[in-house]
Amino acid sequence: MTWNKSKTDLEALNKLSDNTLGAVLGIRFTEIGDQFLKATMPVNSKTHQPYGLLHGGASAALSETVGSVASWLSIDTERQICVGIEINCNHIRGKRDGIVTATATPLHIGSTTHVWDIKIIDEQEKLICVSRLTVSVLKKPSASPDK
Repeated sequence: MTWNKSKTDLEALNKLSDNTLGAVLGIRFTEIGDQFLKATMPVNSKTHQPYGLLHGGASAALSETVGSVASWLSIDTERQICVGIEINCNHIRGKRDGIVTATATPLHIGSTTHVWDIKIIDEQEKLICVSRLTVSVLKKPSASPDK
């Protein structure tokens, strides 16, 4: 994987989440490797569904966050943007509290699409959710003149 090395500072990545859903959910980037990006999320009242379990939508948000940022790390941000176009999540096991960790690894890095495999595990490395995210890589829109 060729990350844009100027963007691989974890503190800077976490700053991207300010004032976003990621901040509300407590998502934090924790590790960048040659072939992966990891982020954590607490399992608490902010990420629960009514039965007191980790909400599937929170798992999907964690998956989309880590996969989309992984795509962002691999594009030319001067000329391109990336947006999620499809996500699939299989919720394997319930979780009531603690921390979950998502790891995004590339399945396909093309010029117009990226496909990410994202696994969410708990502290005992038990599989909680497995996701696949497809991201579209688009030409960055040019600034339009004022009308």
